[in-house]
Amino acid sequence: MSSETSMVAASFRLQEWAAQIKECQSRPSGMSVASWCADNGITKANYYYRLRQVRKACLEHIQKEIPTQQIVPVEPGLLQQEHKDGIGQPGLSISAKGFSVHVTESTPMTLLAAVLEVIQDVE
Repeated sequence: MSSETSMVAASFRLQEWAAQIKECQSRPSGMSVASWCADNGITKANYYYRLRQVRKACLEHIQKEIPTQQIVPVEPGLLQQEHKDGIGQPGLSISAKGFSVHVTESTPMTLLAAVLEVIQDVE
């Protein structure tokens, strides 16, 4: 029973801290974090501790939601390295069976996997 109570208390505390952090981040533009903390009765170090704890809890929650990425086998001939000059990002162009896609570091793996599955299904 006490562990369940502790979990509820920790969750409530994190929610309170998240609300404080949100309030601090929407403070007036000329106000510093230190002065906001002084006005709200917490130390600057305590504010940053709370910020770290809320971020940690959010990352743990997000990691539980992200599905395991699947590796899709690709023939080496499909991949051609390409660097765009000027406009755009360097990346990789994939062309096969009339389909073409330019992939960068910011391309979601789920999108790339879906495109490669479509290319394989066309065969």
